[in-house]
Amino acid sequence: MTIGHDIWQVAYDPPAGTETLPIEVLSFAALRRMDRAHRRTRVQRPAFHILAIVESGEGRHRADFVDHPLRPGTIVWIRPGTVHRWTDVEAVDGPLILFTAGAVPEDPATAVCWQTTGADGDLARLAAAHLTAEHNARPASAAILKLLLSALLARVTRTAPPAPGEPGDVFHRFRAAVEAHFPTHHQVAWYARHLGYSPRTLTRATSEATGVGAKRFLDERITLEAKRLLAHTDLTVVRCAHRLGFADQANFTTFFQRQTGVAPTFWRLTESAGGAPAG
Repeated sequence: MTIGHDIWQVAYDPPAGTETLPIEVLSFAALRRMDRAHRRTRVQRPAFHILAIVESGEGRHRADFVDHPLRPGTIVWIRPGTVHRWTDVEAVDGPLILFTAGAVPEDPATAVCWQTTGADGDLARLAAAHLTAEHNARPASAAILKLLLSALLARVTRTAPPAPGEPGDVFHRFRAAVEAHFPTHHQVAWYARHLGYSPRTLTRATSEATGVGAKRFLDERITLEAKRLLAHTDLTVVRCAHRLGFADQANFTTFFQRQTGVAPTFWRLTESAGGAPAG
């Protein structure tokens, strides 16, 4: 892997004439036609959701250092801010639904990638086909598209592996606050004051939703961003530390080594060689 200058930030940019729609529907075949330069294989961070349903072919996808095989029945849901790449989708086809965060009332917690079979998979494909047909009608209705997208997401979420618990409002608010403030605030107590809960309430809600406590959830989010910066940018370790809110390189190195078992420089070298250690 070559460490680039920075992660490619991809904005939501629908085709001319559909700028007011919060949803764009295409396919892997259309993506290949649009992307003759194979930019899809580059590491990228979209500012929008991407939902893919593989209907035929086999390939591979990578999201935040985890490789996922693609085959018929695979669902891929990439959230805004996820760092990913379409490693190999040359033989893959199926719908790709791009949508903004405001297109759906809430984002249920699911895995990035999972497999569907049987009637659930068939119904998910039917829901995607209905959304595609409505999107391709002119003029398309944003209100109808949002309803059909909500139905599709409800359908694919039913096929996802079970989460540790049903996320409640407390965890949703904590997760959103962490995403907004983790580069500058590393203590659960700050989020508790910011949201108006006790640290114990945040820990209980996070544990019920994810299986880990609030502090570990926060630390894992900081660690993930550190890995992204080390693997996909040419920022020095010092600049990575400052971007993530650490006072100096020593504090950042101590934190990273505690979380992963290796120093940032070693992790970067191993990842650039094609195989980062677990952690």
